Amino acid sequence: MRANRLRAGIARGEVQLGTWVNMIRTPAVLTLLQAAGLDFARLDMEHTGTSIETVADMAALARALDFPLVVRPPRANREWITRLLDVGVWNLHCPQVESAAHAAEIAAAARYAPRGLRGNAGHSPGTDYDLCATVEQRRAFADQQVFVTVMLETAAAFADLDAIAAMDGIDALTLGPADLSQDLGITGTPDQERILDEKRDLVLAAARRHNKATAMLCATVEQSRQWRAAGVQIIAFSSDSEVLHRAYAGAMAAIRTES
Repeated sequence: MRANRLRAGIARGEVQLGTWVNMIRTPAVLTLLQAAGLDFARLDMEHTGTSIETVADMAALARALDFPLVVRPPRANREWITRLLDVGVWNLHCPQVESAAHAAEIAAAARYAPRGLRGNAGHSPGTDYDLCATVEQRRAFADQQVFVTVMLETAAAFADLDAIAAMDGIDALTLGPADLSQDLGITGTPDQERILDEKRDLVLAAARRHNKATAMLCATVEQSRQWRAAGVQIIAFSSDSEVLHRAYAGAMAAIRTES
């Protein structure tokens, strides 16, 4: 069974730089992103039409390339966690985690007994169809490779921040800036970015207290540098649709400008 390159990189203290894949559904985009120097791709199922079949195809190629694929499911529950792990996804980016109880359910669904209650699929892409080791050895290896990030997207989630950060089976913390802004009632206000940065600082502090990683979505190069300097280990820079839009819009404006 292949090891999880993302988890290994974080363990070595290496910052992981990636992007959101929201629009492109061909697995070949992973080859392009790897060639461009990215460390991972984060595929979004919550806000896109991406199907489990597409995820399965991408997961198979990601493993073959040794290029980590992170997936945000439509919902962070046992059904989706089980399916994603069994089609070969190592890295889960779990949305709308509002309590320690919910985080505990996620952690349990992602690991086998006795650590958790993950279902047993047997011979599958999740084991690379590798039957060389014993069942117990394969389960133990899988438990070591799975990497779970939880997204705090409401004010209520921050009430349980320390308990979530301390939890076994939760590997990284992040926030969802758009949904958190909406819940806090600050969307579009002059204080939005300041308040979000304060929440990011709280997430970083809790992660440090409990030796967990942090992940941040960064819209610009400057913001990426800011949070990398602050100690964030996983940075998702922009998205496929946003990068393409900016590049084409800039090129079209330049071409149409008379010299």
